[in-house]
Amino acid sequence: MARATIIGSGPNGLAAGVALARTGYEVRVLEAADTIGGGLRTQTGTLPGFRHDVCSAVHPAAVSSPFLRAFRLDERIEWIRPDISFAHPLDGGRAAVAWRDIERTAAALGVDRDAWLARLRPLSTHIEGVTDFTGNQLLRIPADPVTAARYAIRMLDQGTPLARTAFRTEEAAALMSGVVAHANSPQPTLAGAAAGLLLAALAHAGGWPYPRGGSQTIADALVADLEAHGGTVETGARVNDLRTLDAGDPSRGDVLLLNTSPRLALTHPDVPTGYARALRGYRYGAAAAKVDFALDGPIPWSNPEVRNAVTVHLGGTREEVWASENAVAAGHVSERPYVLAVQPSVFDPTRAPEGKAVLWAYIHVPNGSDLDPTELITAQVERYAPGFRDLILAHHAVPASSREAINPGEIGGDISGGVFDIRQAVRRPVLSPAPWRTPMRGVYLASASTPPGPAVNGMAGWHAARTVLHDAGMPAGLDDVFG
Repeated sequence: MARATIIGSGPNGLAAGVALARTGYEVRVLEAADTIGGGLRTQTGTLPGFRHDVCSAVHPAAVSSPFLRAFRLDERIEWIRPDISFAHPLDGGRAAVAWRDIERTAAALGVDRDAWLARLRPLSTHIEGVTDFTGNQLLRIPADPVTAARYAIRMLDQGTPLARTAFRTEEAAALMSGVVAHANSPQPTLAGAAAGLLLAALAHAGGWPYPRGGSQTIADALVADLEAHGGTVETGARVNDLRTLDAGDPSRGDVLLLNTSPRLALTHPDVPTGYARALRGYRYGAAAAKVDFALDGPIPWSNPEVRNAVTVHLGGTREEVWASENAVAAGHVSERPYVLAVQPSVFDPTRAPEGKAVLWAYIHVPNGSDLDPTELITAQVERYAPGFRDLILAHHAVPASSREAINPGEIGGDISGGVFDIRQAVRRPVLSPAPWRTPMRGVYLASASTPPGPAVNGMAGWHAARTVLHDAGMPAGLDDVFG
């Protein structure tokens, strides 16, 4: 039986492990941390009884992922599907709200009703075409070229100065800018618009669900299937140098998959000079600085609709959001930064003791920054929820400079696996129709540094596993793996 050694137990490493174990490989996953899951971990980081997601918290990409749908993830965990996908408070008690119901969302935007529908309804009603285009290497013909073309046109609309003229109301402009800012890139840019449009389309296609009990449940479900098919996971197994790793014999079909930064591949004894040069030229970008809060009760948002929104974008008007993101790109942090916040205990009582609450929040910062974001985040929440500060029982901050120690793949605190711009959307990390395959025999890349990039969807891991199976002369479709 051929062996597959996988470094990293994040969603992509586990997806690759599941696929290979189901197709006859002896799979061993090596995880540097003491617990499994990578960015899917859920831990007690503040006070007993308060459970916080370490990295990812809300998962629209998971429920739309072809791999995780074939895996039948929705039968293995319990999804909570809020009616509100995301909300964006504004000063004066106002808020723009993206409901799962696109008509309800648009109706509340007044004169921008038709503009919102024109941009997002063609994408949300053809979400399979969008996810096919965005979930693969871009050097291919999309399965739904019409939808791909519509998506590209809207990228131009939102990723260039044309975005300033797209909406007339402050609410609609803020609602779109808040979701586009997830990309952690200068605004406006095409790559940022691409990421934001996908998320906004998903908001109206299936919503932004999250797992009851925390993101850890996704990792646990993948590990359970891996182990059921003979695979193993070893924690506390940090690999810093591939020359010291026993990954088997590639001449016998043994393979090594890296759910890590591509930098680890540079330690392989057979890495060619040209490939090494390309990996060294791969760029890492702006980072995340995060705070988890244990609260004495629900957040007192001024706008009552925000109280029922699990995901909240804090940053003010479109101009404020753009200024915040462009400040990070210029190497500093705005006094009023864009904050991505999640309040999972709104609908999940397992996350905090009765009557209490948790808040997950981060800001974007320059790569490697040692800034403690606690006060900046607290002030932005207080801006839209007076009294929030008095509810804080405890908090735990993780500056960008500390993230790499927690997850070695997050270089300088970059949670996206590398700059996500148009150049690196295609060259991720090299220009190739199959960038998951390396020139070293039996070695493959399987992380967010390969297509389709960041998101909890398992697709980079699946593409890597499919490439392994193709190279071994085996059937390599989802139906072949899952039946």
